[in-house]
Amino acid sequence: MKLKFLLPLLFLSLFCKAQTRYIDDLFQPKKAIEKVYATKDGEQLKLYVYEPKNDSAGNRPVIIFMHGGGFGVGSPHNPAEVKFAKECAKKGYVAVQIGYRLTRKGKGFGCDYSAEGKRETFKKAAEDYLDAVKYMIQHQEEFNIDPNQIIAGGSSAGAEAVLHAVYQQNLLFEDASAYENIKFSGLFSLAGAMLDVRYLNKENATPAVFFHGTADNLVPYATAPHHYCDKNAPGYLILDGSKTIAERLKQLETSYLLYTFKEAKHEISSIPFDYLDQVFPYFKEVFLENKQIQSEVTIE
Repeated sequence: MKLKFLLPLLFLSLFCKAQTRYIDDLFQPKKAIEKVYATKDGEQLKLYVYEPKNDSAGNRPVIIFMHGGGFGVGSPHNPAEVKFAKECAKKGYVAVQIGYRLTRKGKGFGCDYSAEGKRETFKKAAEDYLDAVKYMIQHQEEFNIDPNQIIAGGSSAGAEAVLHAVYQQNLLFEDASAYENIKFSGLFSLAGAMLDVRYLNKENATPAVFFHGTADNLVPYATAPHHYCDKNAPGYLILDGSKTIAERLKQLETSYLLYTFKEAKHEISSIPFDYLDQVFPYFKEVFLENKQIQSEVTIE
């Protein structure tokens, strides 16, 4: 009887050893912790931290994610965002979902809104994102995170904000010194774009994973006007999308993984749960272990 009892334990032990941190589900997520990371325009901006339960590891990588919604709607409590944060925590990451100033609430963000106003919107959202990252770095001991392993992530408008925060600081900010100590190890962009790929250079080149549809009618897949506005519209603004950014990273010999969805529209901004079993190994090998991998996947 004793032998029969020990054999299953031995098998379970071998099985557990085969599990890989940051790829497999090893933990249960804790209940989210709410923190105020800044107060702007009379509004408290909050973030929500999801940690792995019963995890004794220190210096854990952190994924900090910004939701979409055209800078006017959306929430860090969106079911998909919460599910993604919990999936990250299950694998050993500290996951953060952030709220930010919804400067276009009830106003729209299309062709009737001025190009200059759009640039200012990107700037404020990028600033909020960087302030949330700065807060997490300042509280790194509280959450046992490694400030050298920060993965930036965002969807749609959130992806636009994150791309600007990582790659466009020198374009948006007259003085970006407040964020000079922030170093990103990776970027996860879902249907995002940014103002000018030329500001992506050797100094700020960060490995990235992109998801984008070739027929996205809001955020260009390559280089095109935002929302495909007419040249005479107030909101006419050329943006560089995932394909163009990936090409720039390729030139800079920086790792990237581009998922291209043929003829898909802006629905690709949704969190790609069906592909996370491929994304998490890339995060581990490239973002955390600094392996060099440039790859493109086309989904017909």
